[in-house]
Amino acid sequence: MSAPEESLDLAQVAGQAAADKLAEEVIGLDVSELVVITDVFLVCSGDSERQVSAIVNGIEEALLKERRRKPLRREGERDARWVLLDYGDIVVHVQHSEDRAFYALERLWRDAPVLDLQIAEGRPE
Repeated sequence: MSAPEESLDLAQVAGQAAADKLAEEVIGLDVSELVVITDVFLVCSGDSERQVSAIVNGIEEALLKERRRKPLRREGERDARWVLLDYGDIVVHVQHSEDRAFYALERLWRDAPVLDLQIAEGRPE
């Protein structure tokens, strides 16, 4: 069994919003078989704290505007090195590139299938 359609849809919207803010390596991981707290981890990164903040804001705006969803919880916003947005169905990790390389979430969750988020390049805002 894989992640529900609603979770996949939220991950796609969030992934596209991240890509629109020039996030690097936007990856969706289907963790529905591995954890009980969420269905999808979305992981992406930015080169600076300012870019991490811009990506986070873009994701929040897109999910509110397109799916009327607000995060249940938000962590790490002050330092903008690793911001976590918990939407229940999906958990978004926006990391500074250096922190992403160090913590390597993709390696930690390597048993989770990678999702095809169908992100369009160069989508206008």
